[in-house]
Amino acid sequence: MIIERSSQLPADPSSVFDWFSRPGAIVRLLPPWLPLKPLREAASLEDGTAVLGIPGGLRWIAKHQPLEFSENRRFVDQLEPEGLRGLPTRPIKWKHEHLFEPAGTGATTVSDRIESNVPRRRIEQMLAYRHRQLAADFAAHRSAAEAGLAPQVIAVTGSSGLVGEALCAFLSTGGHRVIKLVRRAPASPDERRWDPDNPAEDLLEGCDAVIHLAGASIFGRFTQEHRQAVLKSRIGPTRSLALLASRSGVSTFVSASAIGIYGASTGPEAVEESNDPPAQASDFLVEVVQSWEEAARAAGPDLRSVQIRTGVVLTPKGGMLAVLRPLFAAGVGGKVGSGQQRLSWIGLDDLLDIYLRALWDGQLSGPVNAVAPHMASNAEFTNALAHALKRPAFIPVPEAAPKVLLGSEGARLLALADQWVIPRKLLDAGHVFRNERIEAELAHSLGAS
Repeated sequence: MIIERSSQLPADPSSVFDWFSRPGAIVRLLPPWLPLKPLREAASLEDGTAVLGIPGGLRWIAKHQPLEFSENRRFVDQLEPEGLRGLPTRPIKWKHEHLFEPAGTGATTVSDRIESNVPRRRIEQMLAYRHRQLAADFAAHRSAAEAGLAPQVIAVTGSSGLVGEALCAFLSTGGHRVIKLVRRAPASPDERRWDPDNPAEDLLEGCDAVIHLAGASIFGRFTQEHRQAVLKSRIGPTRSLALLASRSGVSTFVSASAIGIYGASTGPEAVEESNDPPAQASDFLVEVVQSWEEAARAAGPDLRSVQIRTGVVLTPKGGMLAVLRPLFAAGVGGKVGSGQQRLSWIGLDDLLDIYLRALWDGQLSGPVNAVAPHMASNAEFTNALAHALKRPAFIPVPEAAPKVLLGSEGARLLALADQWVIPRKLLDAGHVFRNERIEAELAHSLGAS
């Protein structure tokens, strides 16, 4: 069985081919709903080998075929199982041709041709996702280039996290060099060891910008130990890195933040960046985010500093959606409590676009709300998720249930939060979102569209 799909990109074949040859291409194109994790990218499109991890320690090994390679025009990878870990994939036939043909001045027709015995619908879903990703990624980088963003050297903390891994792949495929700041011994020239408490003076040498994502997960019971971990991983390291950036000639310091600064309940009206945090900081997250943002601005006005106040990030690779997806897929999902609590969310790819915009849009500074323009109630989210998975959602979850897992405070601040946040700065700047509504985002990230 042979399945094909084509689409056109506004770039010449050599530029498109370069995109596929850069680190991160496989991360950008691998559908997030598949149980596969990139373990090793092919060092060469001509004769390299890509290795994907499969649950249970198994391996999908895709070898590129040198005899079928043509620079800027074609490369081919084929499943070739090796060893015991590859044994379960032996019955699978998989040959994937990637074709790039000129389509007039400055345009390319990108085609995928897959020969396989995998069910047709699964392959069609995968190819539809790949071509949507390609088009949207190229559009984002094209907008950045037209605004004057040249290839940069960008230092990134938290590169192994959910957002960090995707962001590094997005930036590197777009032609930027990513320097990962890690807390272990560097494993490549594009890694530098970072001591969060005492960063080396030459840590950011040669870097144009810093994107600071590192921080302990907020999810969990708000014990004293958990609170200290959240605070310690954010305030001191952020201040130290911001001050170092200002001494190192870095032009832009972009730091993660959260809409938790508006409180667990934002009230009946939408809030935006101009709204002050609650006058009386009544919960832990308000206090944390306020201190976090103050630390990010420690370098003063000479360094453009942007704080990305992120809503609930939706991706089946992690976070809330990864927890809920198997429950809804099993048909045991439903709204939480009344279902009226409001969810200010953002798709993972839209979040990456916002980080990219923070690099090139000199008018953006201070806090920026990274949420979709249209929030959804918990009931609306529940219905959209059930629809995307083609399952019912009729088993309500009592409000007491999250307290068992998170405790009373954790449930109130996380699972039962009622937040209506508007991305005012982005809307005023004419920012284009990939998916503005929850139905479109879930359809894309779960392969239902």
